[in-house]
This record gives sequence, structure tokens and C-alpha cells, in this order.
Amino acid sequence: MTAGIKNAKIDPFFAKAKKWKDEFQLLREIVLDCDLTEDFKWMHPCYTYEDKNVVLIHGFKDYCALLFHKGALLKDPHGILVQQTENVQAARQIRFTSAEQIDEMQLMLKDYIDEAIEVEKSGLQVSFKKETEYAIPEELHNKFIEIPDLKTAFEALTPGRQKGYLLHFSGAKQAKTRESRIEKYLPHILNGKGLDD
Repeated sequence: MTAGIKNAKIDPFFAKAKKWKDEFQLLREIVLDCDLTEDFKWMHPCYTYEDKNVVLIHGFKDYCALLFHKGALLKDPHGILVQQTENVQAARQIRFTSAEQIDEMQLMLKDYIDEAIEVEKSGLQVSFKKETEYAIPEELHNKFIEIPDLKTAFEALTPGRQKGYLLHFSGAKQAKTRESRIEKYLPHILNGKGLDD
């Protein structure tokens, strides 16, 4: 493969990095060596194949990572892909805590990136859970009965917005908290907006 080309508009991200600076640079070199196009999305370096997102570089407090957008479709022969939370359906990470670790894994990482590119070339898609597969909290169901327009408005939301609300409402352990969350977002739902709109 020929090497990808660095995108100058992403240089400030790497220049400003305080933590994981060496790790980010090494990951950038590895990914670009796989002939992907460098872009900047979601405030992070993102690497694409024919405008399709393949892998993203990002950092956290305890680790930095390569995030594979369709990581759930990769074979993972080394068992190194991590699902961030149980609600993440498609993406998977490979996490790192040092530049030495990344350096030792270079060939393995290129294999994972090459496989991710092949997934894009083949057109494979992740089968996502439908919003109907998420439980509707009893408190929301009761509100649907009380305010029929709320149910209509909720069903008119995009599947992603519905899922966001269902996960947010269900995430509360106490009924009182679920009720207050639902009350807080009633106007948003009735206005066709998502949690973060």
C-alpha cells in the first residue's frame, strides 16, 4: 500500500496535545501507512476510505485509542478490541497506555486497519438494534397514556433520538428520577428534538 497524506488542518490537534502526544504521532504514522485519507471529525483525527469512516484516534484520561467505526464486524484474532459501553453497537477500540506498546503492536494494528478497509470495500453493515428492542420505562408509558400527543411526537423522532431518550430515562435507578427526567424532556420531545438538540 502507498502511504496516506497528512492533512495540515489536523496538525494543530497533534501540536496541542498535552497527554498522549508521542502515542498520537505514532498512531498517525501507522494509520497513514495504510493509505487512508486523514480528516478531522468529532474534534478528532478521523481516517476514511472513499469518504467512509474507518478509524479515529482519540485520548482519554487513562488511555488513548484507535476507534474502529465498524469494529463489531472485525474478526479480532488477538482479542484486543474493546466495546466502550454495552450500548455501543458498532464501534470498538484498541486501547494503549504507552508509545512502546503501540510500537510493539504496529504490524498487528496494520492488520486490523487493513481488515477494517476491507469491511468498507465489501459494503458490510452492522445490524443495529431497533429502537423497539429497547424497553420503554413504565413512567414513560404512563405519560404516553396521559398525553397522547407525547406518544405521537416520540414515535415521530428519528430512531437515534428515540434510543437516546430510552437509554437516558431507563438509566435512572429510581422511579422518581425517571419521572423527573421525563418531565424535563417533555418539551423537547413534543418539539421533535433529541436529548442534545
